[in-house]
Amino acid sequence: MQKQANEIKLEKHGDVTLLDIKGDVTSFSEPSLNSAYKDSSSSGAKKLLLRFQEDAYINSGGIALLIQILAQTKRNNQKIGVTGVSDHFKKVFHMVGITRFATIYPTQDEALKALSSAAV
Repeated sequence: MQKQANEIKLEKHGDVTLLDIKGDVTSFSEPSLNSAYKDSSSSGAKKLLLRFQEDAYINSGGIALLIQILAQTKRNNQKIGVTGVSDHFKKVFHMVGITRFATIYPTQDEALKALSSAAV
């Protein structure tokens, strides 16, 4: 079964760029997620928030993709946060080390508030 392409909308919230990710995150997500990241970075974004749908499925290919993007944000001196992930994926993200590079926030509002006041 072919996976649906992700729909990713970029939204500016002050100095934070929100990547609103709809759909499951798998290796099929690479073109859309990389494109959204490049678009936000080329427009000068230093603070990024990845918002997932609470019921989104993320497989090992999706996790590898997220780790690649987090490595790029580190090289580019960008701050990054994550919101919208289930408790299960919070545990998975912690186990694979994603939480060393990105903070997981309980809500979008808390994430935007924390990232807005964070120094880059």
